[in-house]
Amino acid sequence: MAITTPAGSSRRDFIRLTGTLGMAAGLAVSLAACGGKGKTAGGAKASGMATDQEVTHKDGVITAGISYELGTNGYDPMTTSSALTVAANWHTLEGLTELHPATREVYAALAAEMPKKVDDTTYEVALRKDAKFSDGSAVTADDVVFSFTRVLDPANKSLYSQFLPFIDKVEAKDAGTVTIKLKYAFSLVAERLSVVKIVPKAVVEADAKKFDMNPVGSGPYKMTDNGAASQKLVFERNDKYNGPRPALAKSMTWQVLPDDTTRTNAMTSGSVQAIDAVPASNLKTLKDPVKVAAQQGFGLLFAMFNNTTFSNVKARQAVLYALDYAKICDTSMAGLATPATCFVQEGHPAYKKAKVVYSMDAAKAKSLLAEAGVTTINLLCTDHGWFSAVRPVIRENLEALGVTVKYDEKKSADTYSFIESADGAKAWDVVIAPGDPSVFGDDADLLMRWWYGGDVWTDARMHWKGSEGQKAIQALLDEAVKLEGDKQIAKWQEAFDKISEDVPLYPLFHRKTPTAYNSSTLENFKPISLTGLSFVGTGSSKS
Repeated sequence: MAITTPAGSSRRDFIRLTGTLGMAAGLAVSLAACGGKGKTAGGAKASGMATDQEVTHKDGVITAGISYELGTNGYDPMTTSSALTVAANWHTLEGLTELHPATREVYAALAAEMPKKVDDTTYEVALRKDAKFSDGSAVTADDVVFSFTRVLDPANKSLYSQFLPFIDKVEAKDAGTVTIKLKYAFSLVAERLSVVKIVPKAVVEADAKKFDMNPVGSGPYKMTDNGAASQKLVFERNDKYNGPRPALAKSMTWQVLPDDTTRTNAMTSGSVQAIDAVPASNLKTLKDPVKVAAQQGFGLLFAMFNNTTFSNVKARQAVLYALDYAKICDTSMAGLATPATCFVQEGHPAYKKAKVVYSMDAAKAKSLLAEAGVTTINLLCTDHGWFSAVRPVIRENLEALGVTVKYDEKKSADTYSFIESADGAKAWDVVIAPGDPSVFGDDADLLMRWWYGGDVWTDARMHWKGSEGQKAIQALLDEAVKLEGDKQIAKWQEAFDKISEDVPLYPLFHRKTPTAYNSSTLENFKPISLTGLSFVGTGSSKS
């Protein structure tokens, strides 16, 4: 088995590790650090990424095993947030702009070219000529206006509206052009437009529930099986697509395989060509032509606190001081994780070591818990397989403090439905779960707004909304979006410091994402640092 740095990652920083992942002594492992320097802190540029279409086989089939299950909602890009559905939408839907899943560079997608700046608060975007949805209907400016309006409408409670506070309105200039009016000058317009996927107004208005389960988009693929019954997502090439990233396979089948062993066996047997979330314990079973790429990204494991039952900040800090980060990252995660020293990972353009950096200090943790009057901790963890070895360490660390730990474990969807329910709202103190909003974008503002900006997390989950800490973070975010360059980054770093002190939800570590793929049958496959898999620009010799 070879663990490699994928081609096409030359702009990244690379680090060399030896003997990690439990491999044989002396094995050299190259891990790509996806810091994304120079792309999110400044202006956008149109990168000529249509060049990644150089493949020999363009009519093969792609098969994959996906670790995440279908979420509680469907595929509607206004509401969906599960790792599986978001990854599916990368292939079937388009925004005016898109962020390449591997390089994270912004490019014109449904737009004919990058947004044209008319003045500080006005942009115009021309649509790609003759663009069509997969049902054959033309993409019009009205569809664009509809797509943005439904996301921005407070009544729809879209998770994505929190990423667009700078947009005042979107209007049709003509059938093929839209005008975007801003509330204030904003330096990341091109990047941020990518969070809104353009949907056909007529189809959604005719039957929104049907669209949610069977989306129609203008992307390079169209979905023919949503996986609800089959546990397989099936895609076919969208022959109506005329953009820069055509499908380079005739079809794709993604098997939903949340069990680590089953997913790994599918890879070793050759029934799939790629899997995400390769378990560290199974790495030694993967041999050439299978390769594994482990890429550093923002994706993290977090501790989220219930501000109703854990309102004392000393109690929250105590939990973070209790944890043995070396054992968690080096042993339980087999070197695939780095303890958090900031809200964002080291290498991110806005990174700065936070004001408070948590390391194991059991005496301090005991003292803080005593001051907070905490004698029992209700600990709830999601059951994701990739951090199964982490959960017992966290439990042991907390029990070592001399408090009673009431432990529970649930599927991800069940975890959130439980804590949002009337019965569950006060039945938990700490949730340990993974998160990766970098699938939507990786600028610091977006990453913070995911957890600290909207009501879903701050109100329904953390019960932190309206607190002094939440107001302070929101004020810093609102100030930062109106700045540019170093001043903007400095304001984000103030927010990082504040979050490290208040810790309503805070990363335990940032992880390297291990992806396994068959290098002999997949052509130009680019592993990503995000949750999920991307086959943008990928061909296959498998028929």
